[in-house]
Amino acid sequence: MKRSGQKQKNLVYFDYSLLLIVLFLICFGLVMLYSTSSYNGQVKFGDDAYYLKKQLMADAIGIVGMAVLARIDYRIWKKFWLLAYVGAFFLCAVVLAVGDTYNGAKRWLRIGPLSFQPSEAAKLAIILFLAAVISQMPKQISKFSALAKVMAMTLPMVVIVALENLSTAIIILGIAFLMAFVASPKIAQFALIVGGCLAIAILFVIVEPYRIERFAIWMHPEQYEKGYQTLQGLYAIGSGGLFGKGLGNSMQKLGFVPEAQNDMIFSIVCEELGLFGAICVILLFVMLLWRFLVIANNAQDMYGAMIVTGAFVHIAIQVFMNIGVVTNSLPNTGVSLPFISYGGTSVLFLLAEIGIVLSVSRGIRLEE
Repeated sequence: MKRSGQKQKNLVYFDYSLLLIVLFLICFGLVMLYSTSSYNGQVKFGDDAYYLKKQLMADAIGIVGMAVLARIDYRIWKKFWLLAYVGAFFLCAVVLAVGDTYNGAKRWLRIGPLSFQPSEAAKLAIILFLAAVISQMPKQISKFSALAKVMAMTLPMVVIVALENLSTAIIILGIAFLMAFVASPKIAQFALIVGGCLAIAILFVIVEPYRIERFAIWMHPEQYEKGYQTLQGLYAIGSGGLFGKGLGNSMQKLGFVPEAQNDMIFSIVCEELGLFGAICVILLFVMLLWRFLVIANNAQDMYGAMIVTGAFVHIAIQVFMNIGVVTNSLPNTGVSLPFISYGGTSVLFLLAEIGIVLSVSRGIRLEE
């Protein structure tokens, strides 16, 4: 017990558990990436470590960036919420005009020898933007007019991204919706917002015939040529059994599952490591999200809590959508598995998010 009048010491908190989980996911991702991509790398580029080297470089840069951002006071980003939004919107618009097309999707912007996806920047930008906006009107957000204003401010970003990347637009919309819901959890007014969002989503599906086709493929993948990837992914999952065929022993990655190192990497995890390995991966993400909840609940201010909430929603939705697609529980949307799927831009911005979340955790003070 403390003596009467004794001053309490405030200890700086830092969530090392979150850091360790992220680093473990990255290491596991690199192992699985090499296992799934070595065949494609050898066939296409004559180097079985081609994809591994590129991802390792992105991971290294991302970890350095995460460490730097973790040391910067997160409140400084509150000054740049508008710049982040406008900058991300501009880059997404540029992609529509001069972006590179890969696998039928125009999502990449090339600058010299480097290319990146501005839609990944848009996810982080919308989190910083909404965290600043919501924290500036904590009492007004409970009103429907304020909530509608917040969602309306998000729509331009959703629309510009949805023109070429509907899945990312859904993630951005989900981030906005759930951040606002956490700030003011009133069921009735959010039911109206959900209705409006569904109407917009249906409109975007209807205007593009290939999006309607995706639903048909989802229901009956065996009847469509484009259902090949889904079927091969399901074969991989089914053949893994309880403990899998062993790391590196997948057959489906040998050209049967197209681009196995990307969106379908979870199917190879199931094939090589079995149901046990798949559950372990899911539990790692559950632990990661739990640490987000701990930090959000103890954040020093509403702005920090909203940033962590946005990061929580982003990763939760993306994991849910990726595993849902791989298991054919959801229509194919082309969403990567965070920290594990191949993708330099994705991991860079994910680690930037983690760095800012760790900065929020540094703002927590513990009483000794």
